[in-house]
Order: sequence, then C-alpha cells, then structure tokens
Amino acid sequence: MSARAVFRCLVEAGPATRPQIGQTLGLSRPTMSAATAELERLGYIEVVGAVQGALGRKAAQYRVGPGAGHVIAVDAGSTHVRVRVATLDRQLLHSRVHRLSSSHFLMNEEISAAVADEVNAAIHECRADRGPLRAIGIALPTRVVGPDQDHSATRQDILFSHFTPPDGVDIVLENNVNCAAVAERHHGVAKGRETFAYVQIGLKIGMGLILSGQLLRGHNGAAGEIGHLTFPFAPGLVPEPGEVERYMGTEALMGRVRADWPADGGPVPQDAADLVARAEAGEPAASAHIARHADDIGALVAACVAVVDPGLVVLGGGLGAAKPLPERVEAVARRLSYPVEVVSTGLGVDATALGIEKLAVDRALVGLLGEAA
Repeated sequence: MSARAVFRCLVEAGPATRPQIGQTLGLSRPTMSAATAELERLGYIEVVGAVQGALGRKAAQYRVGPGAGHVIAVDAGSTHVRVRVATLDRQLLHSRVHRLSSSHFLMNEEISAAVADEVNAAIHECRADRGPLRAIGIALPTRVVGPDQDHSATRQDILFSHFTPPDGVDIVLENNVNCAAVAERHHGVAKGRETFAYVQIGLKIGMGLILSGQLLRGHNGAAGEIGHLTFPFAPGLVPEPGEVERYMGTEALMGRVRADWPADGGPVPQDAADLVARAEAGEPAASAHIARHADDIGALVAACVAVVDPGLVVLGGGLGAAKPLPERVEAVARRLSYPVEVVSTGLGVDATALGIEKLAVDRALVGLLGEAA
C-alpha cells in the first residue's frame, strides 16, 4: 500500500525526493526506503538526479520509470483527430494533429479510419524503451454509454468500423466535452474547483459538468448535452430537439454573418477564427456579430446556471477562447439567472486530449497497481 501511494504521488505531482514524498504522504524513512526499493525493482520509478537538501546533503530525485509504460490519448473530434502519447506522469513522447476532410456533426467512418491510422502511427513511433502500452483513451464527439445500454443511439460503435484496438490494451471511451472538463479541473483554470461547468462553443455545443469533484455522465450518458435542448420557445413555434446546436454552432453563426455583413464592412470574414480576430482588432461589424453571439451564449449559460448552479463556467471550443466573450457572457448570465463567474479555457484546443489522457492514465493505474476500479 505504501509503494502504491508513493507511485501515485509521482504520477500526479511529478519528480520528487524521498523526504518530499514522505512528508506529503506521512510515511517514515524506513517505509519510504522499502517502498522506493520495491518500485525500483519493478522499473516503475527511477532516479533522475539529486537535489540539494537544507542541511547540506543531496537527496536522490525520483520520477516514474520506463517500466510503468505509457498511454495513448486520442481526441476524435468533428474537425480534427489529435493524438498524444505520454508516460503516466505526462512526459510527452509523441503528438500529431490530423485534419479531417470536412466538418462532421456525427461520429462516422472517416473519423474511425483517421483514428486507426493515427493510433497505428503512434504505436510505431513510440520507442520500445518507454515500456508497455497500458491504455488507449479516445474522446468521441458523441455521448457514450456502458456495455449494457443502446450503442446504436450513440453511434459510439462506429469508432470500431475501421479501428481495431491492440490485443490486451484497455480502451477508455468518453464524450469529448466531458474530457475537456476533466482537463480544466486537473490542469486548467478550474484547478482546485470541486464544482463547475465547461461549455463548448464551436461547430457543436456541449457541456461537461463536474459536481462535488465527480464527472457527471447521467443515465443515458447525456448529462450536459445542452446542444440537444429544445428551441425555440415562442407563440406559434414548435420547439425542435437539437435546435440550439443548429442555431448556435459556428456554421449557423457564419451563415448569419454572411447574410448580414454590411456593404461597407470590408470583405466578409472567411471563418469564425477570422471573425473573432477582426472583432478583437476593433472592426465594428465583426464586433457587433460577436457581441450578439455572446448574448446568445449568455442566455444559454443562464439556463445551465439555473439548473446546476456551478459557480464557475469555463468557455471552450472554437469560440470559447475569444477574448471579447467571457465578460459579456457573464453579464448576461448574471442578469438572467444567478451569480456565476465566466472565464475562457486555459488549455485551448488541447483540453480534450489532455482530459482523455488523464482518464487513460487513471485506467492504467487500476491495472498496474492491482486496484479495484
């Protein structure tokens, strides 16, 4: 048990000396000596140098060793497939981004084929001296359910139309926005927060919820699927499922921009990134469209606040990191609902990959340390 605790400490906190680890875990010197000796024998940790102590002695510094192995993290997104190969303590071994031929609202065979190619390439790129592959985590642009639930409704099994997992390697599947929420809690602007919401604003709309330190998935894997909200509510109109996503996604936004762009406003923005850049540069037409979109996002966030009262909302996705958004979104959400802090992602486009990497490491630790899931 002490060796497990020491190993987890090095995985989560990075390189440290035996006195530092012992102080953190409350372990005696003899217990620390026995624990590190056991882990060194297994190749799970290694000495990487020495640190000068306060009394003049140098203490050996340990980190996770090659015998612990590595994980592959895949963000199988709607526009890109991002791959990270890393040790259990997040030493990056390989990374690559593959752009899909077009944007996809649903999980499909092109995404599956791209995942297959990128995972195979990552496996061949990784050096043998980095130890065994312990787990592969894949973040999907769809809700994810367990083995006893309806996979046809989620389309998650389409992942395996071209991708065949390596034998003997654990596979972790999770919704991509949920993964981004996990990453923000462990590495981003929500670090240390027990309750918050991550709202993705991009081609698709979604939300990941962390409540009391736990990722909320829901009975149907649909917790946080705000893009599926019925909309609009108005006399003479019939609400449609998923209409919020169709109205607020970047494709619909750019359709409105092209339709309403003034003749004296210069060339029409090429895409959402161009629109944001021109708004940040102070162009009036671009600023007006971003302000209107921020108001719409604020109304959506207000609905989320009214249901879960997260206290903090992190904006992510293709538009989430835009500088003009958080302040205006927060003002609208506060006016329409309850007090809430709104900030932009601290991790940008890497959030989903870092989140599924964390979940893959967690699964690898379960197998490696012989602990119950």
